[in-house]
Amino acid sequence: MDAADDVDEDELLDCDVQMMIEESCQREHLTGSGRSETLRLADAIERGDLLALQELCDFPAALSQRDEQGWYPLHRAAVQTLVSVLETVLYASFREEKTLDGETFLTLAVKAGLVENVKMLLDHGASPHTTNSNNESPLLLAVRAGSPQMASCLIAGGARVEQVCLRKWTAMHEASRAGCVHVVELLLQNGGQVSETDQHGVTPLGIAAEYSHPDVLELLIKHGADVNAQAPNGDSVLYDAAGSGNPDCIDILLQHGADPNIHNLSSQLPIHRAAYEGHYLALRLLIPITTRRALRLSGHSPVHSAADGGHAHCLELLLRKGFDVNALLAPHISENYGDVRRSPLHFAVSNGDRNCTEMLLRSGAKPDLDPLCCLLVAVRSGRYEIVKLLLAAKADVNCYFTVVNNTVFPTALQYCLKDEVMMRLLLNNGYDAEKCFCCNHDDDWDDLSESGYSQHQEEKVAMNLCCPVL
Repeated sequence: MDAADDVDEDELLDCDVQMMIEESCQREHLTGSGRSETLRLADAIERGDLLALQELCDFPAALSQRDEQGWYPLHRAAVQTLVSVLETVLYASFREEKTLDGETFLTLAVKAGLVENVKMLLDHGASPHTTNSNNESPLLLAVRAGSPQMASCLIAGGARVEQVCLRKWTAMHEASRAGCVHVVELLLQNGGQVSETDQHGVTPLGIAAEYSHPDVLELLIKHGADVNAQAPNGDSVLYDAAGSGNPDCIDILLQHGADPNIHNLSSQLPIHRAAYEGHYLALRLLIPITTRRALRLSGHSPVHSAADGGHAHCLELLLRKGFDVNALLAPHISENYGDVRRSPLHFAVSNGDRNCTEMLLRSGAKPDLDPLCCLLVAVRSGRYEIVKLLLAAKADVNCYFTVVNNTVFPTALQYCLKDEVMMRLLLNNGYDAEKCFCCNHDDDWDDLSESGYSQHQEEKVAMNLCCPVL
């Protein structure tokens, strides 16, 4: 190859490089121009400037550009209150796209409450089934917004009433939660089911009961909803209503045959729920219709529930109606607690509830019915006022926790060694200090062996006694 050939090759390489540079510059120019047009387009949509918008729509590239939030111009137009703006952009370009947050053109319009925009999008082919990133359909969002008109528009556009989100939550559930009677009626007329369950197995009736909507309850029951439906955890519709405390909801359910004696898997009845939540009126309705048998099978009293919830007014009502102040938890319930508590008083003392503690003691509660006596609980928590109440009620000041203690050493001492005020309070009320120096093992090594000490442990103890560590 001669020198002339080398020169030609160098020239060709230079030409290729020059062309690549020119193409790159051209692309950058086009990109910059596209960004500029996109910004102008977004500004025109924001301002509702139809003239500028019509001019800019002649640049197709600008309509296919996202902004920093991942919104296309059509997303901006979908939430613009002027429907003519949306119409202009739609005629220039329409393509099903989502924002970076997973919202569609239709879900954005629904959230903005723009019914005319929703109609326009549906007319141009927007799918009423396409969900957002939470798998929420446009219909579900419309129901959440409480708009019968928008819901009706979407149903007319082909939205499926039974479509569910990630939580198996339907539009019926959402309407029942929101208490929108007209929307519930609309959904029922278009295929909505009263027996659909969410991921927790709760029906729309249970949701309406939980959120205190008596009108929705009436409507759903009229369309065949089961008033005794139970979720997989055993919670009944009446149990949900007792949790909300609405006496009208409870009354409606009872009138239509709801059973107040159905317990859930935790052995809780509606009366327990009402007492724990402190719903006085609901409790008053449930007291006369809850059977003693159902309470006995549940293994605990609503007095426990009221004491645990800290509701003195409910506690007073129950005691006035004849419930036992010293009712004890059944063993299978008591064993669920680390302290193996049994009495209602223990719940009040554990919660540091002075009012409920005083009411229970005044009504005859016995302070020493639990393995871990109420006095020990109060001393350990440093609750002086409750300790005084218990001592005044003749609580055993020398009690100890028998479950973990096989000596006569008073357990209370362990809880107040650094609390002079508490110790003085106990000493002044009969605390037997001499028991602190008693040992039921004596000094016999045989006793230690019988108590579980091995020969090796005995030798180790003896060595430590002979050769103490300095």
